[in-house]
Amino acid sequence: MSALTAALYGALIVYLGGWIFDLWFGNFALLLFILSVVTGAYWLAERFKFQPARVAAARQVEAQDAARRAELVKLGIEKIDGNVEEARERVLAQPWWLDWTAGLFPVIIIVFVMRSFLFEPFKIPSGSMIPTLQIGDLILVNKFHYGVRLPVINQKIIQNHDPVRGDVVVFRYPVDPRMDYIKRVVGVPGDEVSYLNAQLSINGVAVPTKSTGEAYDFESTRYMAQFSEQFGDAEHRIQRRPQVMPFNEMAPRNFPFRDHCRYSIEGFVCKVPAGHYFVMGDNRDNSEDSRYWGFVPDQNLVGKAFFVWMNFGNPSRIGGFH
Repeated sequence: MSALTAALYGALIVYLGGWIFDLWFGNFALLLFILSVVTGAYWLAERFKFQPARVAAARQVEAQDAARRAELVKLGIEKIDGNVEEARERVLAQPWWLDWTAGLFPVIIIVFVMRSFLFEPFKIPSGSMIPTLQIGDLILVNKFHYGVRLPVINQKIIQNHDPVRGDVVVFRYPVDPRMDYIKRVVGVPGDEVSYLNAQLSINGVAVPTKSTGEAYDFESTRYMAQFSEQFGDAEHRIQRRPQVMPFNEMAPRNFPFRDHCRYSIEGFVCKVPAGHYFVMGDNRDNSEDSRYWGFVPDQNLVGKAFFVWMNFGNPSRIGGFH
């Protein structure tokens, strides 16, 4: 078993090494699932086979020591050397290959359950959600808000809330589902979403916006116009360039239901198909989103982002957001 465990750890090191050095794309959910299964098998073997065998061996050591001492006492030898407790502890001790597998199972299974069904941490890698989220923000995502999904295959088994306009969602990038993206939902199934001359409208009604001045954007090294934007009672901030930029009609790719969209130099109009969502970044002129690669299928949803739990460069960022 020690050789098997060493081989498994070797495979894990090779996998993580290739992931770190970008030799292949890692899947953390799948890795956690495999680790849970493997360490769980070791834990069950320890619980029902190896530990009982060690306990039985320890009892045999105690019985043999007691028998030896009884024989020596019969021979008149009252001072007997030897410490049976030390031998017993050695017999009961877990070998390293169980300590580093079965011993880690409770921790791994707790992380796996929490990450799969409750909350998952993410790091904001780009500025597409500025000013709401900054590069380096470490956020928490509610995994059960939109329903309970099976880990790895992401199959929904229990329905909960549906995404609503204004939600900040993490989802598997439709172009490459191995990657996770974060954007804001601006259109739900059946909506007609338009963004013409930098004005967002839903079903022909302009989304209320109010200028909040300008702010310097360190990523683009320029001043950006900032606004508050409102969906229902929920208000959030967005930013764009002070001058309205013409839309590049050739930029959008081919994607499923592209015929639901019309593009012009002023912008676009898209009808959101059933079971899909239209998402945009709050940094409107610096976000690759549904305008360019299409709609987000419901099955790609990971969860609702709701809290910044740390930003090591700016701890004041900790807190909730809209």
